[in-house]
Amino acid sequence: MRIVIKIGTSNITYSTGCLNLRHVEKLVKVISDIKNAGHEVILVSSGAIAMGTGKLNLASRPSEIAGKQACAAVGQCELMYTYDRLFGEYNHTVAQILLTAPDLANDERCQKFKATVAKLLDFKALPIINENDTVATEEIEFGDNDTLAAKVAVSVGAELLVLLSDIDGLYTADPRKDASASLIPEVHKLDDEIMALGSGAGSAHGTGGMITKLRAAKIATASGCDMIIMNGDAPEKLYSVTDGEPIGTRFFATDN
Repeated sequence: MRIVIKIGTSNITYSTGCLNLRHVEKLVKVISDIKNAGHEVILVSSGAIAMGTGKLNLASRPSEIAGKQACAAVGQCELMYTYDRLFGEYNHTVAQILLTAPDLANDERCQKFKATVAKLLDFKALPIINENDTVATEEIEFGDNDTLAAKVAVSVGAELLVLLSDIDGLYTADPRKDASASLIPEVHKLDDEIMALGSGAGSAHGTGGMITKLRAAKIATASGCDMIIMNGDAPEKLYSVTDGEPIGTRFFATDN
């Protein structure tokens, strides 16, 4: 199976913006094992801006675009160094790909991106993708890595997109505010009622929220790719995905 896994900022960093090393180590071990089982894995990893914020000892994530870009430049180095070191311990080679929105919107650029990813997978490498925050602008940025992950999954012909989050999946209401909220295990149609369930922002160091995940589901499922939203708090839960066991909320492709 070709799987795109999107790792959110809250999955790999503390609220300080510093790396949650213990959690990342577990995540890397499980993903390495999934690759060992024969699955093709592509990571879309957030965290560069947050890690740059922490490494620069800033009190909070910058609000202006130049500040975010500066933090991304610092944090991306730290992020890829960490992935390279940890995946290397399990004999997996990582490759960095930084994208801006026009890279996937332009046919020629997109074809080159797909060819590069295909060759990396042939080489058994692990592509790790992030938005090129350092050069992106407000006008052309993806805005969130949920959207980026969905567009990557469609571009590379993935069978499944997995969004790791800090919530178990899509609920009938916000479970942090409503104790009666229940998890929706399957979604076969992204109608107005389902889309209305997405509201609120993500963590203080992230840009996503449930609405960005639902928009990602629309992009993925419309092109034949299933999508799962699941909690990334316990990386070993990813085995449920590859074993075909129900977990989180699964959005089924509309043209299956």
